[in-house]
Amino acid sequence: MSRARYEHFSHGADIGLRGIGVSPAEAFEQAALALTAAITDPQDVALQESTEIRCAAPDLELLLVDFLNAVIYEMSAHGMLFSRYRVEIDGDRLHAVAQGERVDVAKHAPIVEVKGATFTCLQVAQQPEGSWLAQCVVDV
Repeated sequence: MSRARYEHFSHGADIGLRGIGVSPAEAFEQAALALTAAITDPQDVALQESTEIRCAAPDLELLLVDFLNAVIYEMSAHGMLFSRYRVEIDGDRLHAVAQGERVDVAKHAPIVEVKGATFTCLQVAQQPEGSWLAQCVVDV
């Protein structure tokens, strides 16, 4: 049974995102969901459109930052919000499908605009009990 979840943590004027899952891919999915949850309630985002995201980086921590920045780019460039993420990681490459819908200010009532993922508090690691943690701070 998966105990995947996301959390936010305080970090000055910015927002910390934390994804927890049974694998690095699931932790990345939860970190991306935390990104959405920093903006609006993910439950209010319908699964109407899909966007593919691909990126590569030499390690999991840099891959997390690249992935979240790619999600932020897709949200900004195409006026989207996403509420479901499917991530596959193969070595230094990531392929994801993000599902969601175009932003409707009246429906989604966005709280903040996320500018980018940072290296602050960046960590991707397996925890002692076996779950994976993927976290960083995003600039708002």
